[in-house]
This record gives sequence, C-alpha cells and structure tokens, in this order.
Amino acid sequence: MAQGAESAQTGTLLLEVVTPDKLLLSQQVDQITAPGSEGDFGVLPGHCYFLSTLRIGELQYRIGERTEYMSVLWGFAEVSPKKVIILAEIAEKAEDIDVERAHAAVAKAEERFERGGLPSEVEEAKVSLEKSRLREKIADRLRQPRLHS
Repeated sequence: MAQGAESAQTGTLLLEVVTPDKLLLSQQVDQITAPGSEGDFGVLPGHCYFLSTLRIGELQYRIGERTEYMSVLWGFAEVSPKKVIILAEIAEKAEDIDVERAHAAVAKAEERFERGGLPSEVEEAKVSLEKSRLREKIADRLRQPRLHS
C-alpha cells in the first residue's frame, strides 16, 4: 500500500523537519502545532494546503498519547492534507539539548540584554535571550510527563 493511502487510513500525516544541515525528523504523527509568524497553528490529517513563515518557537507533535517537542528558529512550513514539511534555519529535538548548557546560555543572554548598548546590540541580545529561553523550555520538557492532556 502506498504511504499516502496508508496515512489516510490510519489518520496520521508525515512530518518532516529539515535544516540546512540535515533531515532532522521524518515521522508519521497524529497532530502538529507549529510557531507561525502570525501565531501558533495546528495541523491534523486532511488539513488544507497552505504555506507559513515560522518564528522562534516550539514545535509540538503528537504520536498516539505522547507529545514530542522541538525548538524551531525561523523558517517555513508547507502544509498539505497528508504531509507537513518544516524548513527551519535551526531546529533541535528536546532530547538533543543539553539542559545545563541551556540554563547557562539563558543567564549569559539575560546579562547581555541588561547591559544594553546600541539599539542593534540590544536587539541582538533580545533575540539571543529569546532563543536561549526557548532551548531551556524545550530541554525542561523532558523532565515533565509527556502524555497528551
């Protein structure tokens, strides 16, 4: 049976997350929530076609009763009824994030932001802080129960 026909029967869709370096994930999933630049959006099997830009945020995907998490830093999402392709500038699975390094990066970014400086330096520090806090949040997800609520 073809993959498309199989996914339609099982009620899943293929999620692929691609970065400039590699295919990070290719998995049949039940549901996806992505950080669109105009706000988070959810995708279920059979969704209409659309494209969206992505902001710095959390990508969630559900497989059965388990919810998985990934950090996504900018990119695009291409949605079709049977497949979602995330083209991300940077993406990281929760299990690939070093929790201690994430906490240290947040502290360093907060210090840089509080120090201030030229508008361009403050903006750069703000983005660095946002990225660091996201990585910390995603890493901390592994310490929480992973069942869908």
